[in-house]
Amino acid sequence: MKKFISWNVNGLRACMTKGFADIFNEFDADILCVQETKLQEGQIDFQPEGYCQYWNYAEKKGYSGTAVFSKEKPLSVFNGIDIAKHDTEGRVITLEFEDFYFVCVYTPNSQDGLKRLDYRMEWEDDFRAYLVSLDKTKPVVVCGDMNVAHNDIDLKNPKANRRNPGFTDEERGKFTELLDAGFTDTFRYFYPDLEGAYSWWSYRFRAREKGIGWRIDYFVTSASINDKLVSAKIHDNVFGSDHCPVEVVIDF
Repeated sequence: MKKFISWNVNGLRACMTKGFADIFNEFDADILCVQETKLQEGQIDFQPEGYCQYWNYAEKKGYSGTAVFSKEKPLSVFNGIDIAKHDTEGRVITLEFEDFYFVCVYTPNSQDGLKRLDYRMEWEDDFRAYLVSLDKTKPVVVCGDMNVAHNDIDLKNPKANRRNPGFTDEERGKFTELLDAGFTDTFRYFYPDLEGAYSWWSYRFRAREKGIGWRIDYFVTSASINDKLVSAKIHDNVFGSDHCPVEVVIDF
């Protein structure tokens, strides 16, 4: 059994002041990964005992960035998806293990006015192709802030948000394409009809307190290992960011 945790910390240095190290230790995950670290190399000293750590930094300071902490040393580690225009923002880290690939991703946001939607569509196609290529070798566990609420059930106010970033028909369609390419949304695998399950809440309007959220953080796995999925959770009782951690347990 392996327990995996993913969390968009929305600035790791800020999250550190809100108990990140204690939360990390309490989870005792086999792999814990974070997105939106918003830092450069050497800006933080976090050395959890018993973990290897791998970082991918954005060229732009204080922006994006990912990190993975793993108890088991991977066979190999690769940053990015080997496409130059996508690999300057520190968005992807891939760890290869004997039985699977583990991919941490922070998907680009389409931004206000959807000014980055066209780029997002290119990213989606290229990232999906990358995952499919990995899946040909061994199963893939991909997780992170994927910046899309897939279906109406995945956010509180679907009608009001129809053309907003993260809930456009285009973004939702790309997530469907990913699943159709041979992947499973692990949370919906276990809870296909569960409403009110969210992983992100705006800092405005006391949204979290009122239960006005979105489910945009995922564990997506190769459909070939559906029989190995044990459980999936959203840790909405964990604070420290505008996102909460998500989890999957897999019996490899």
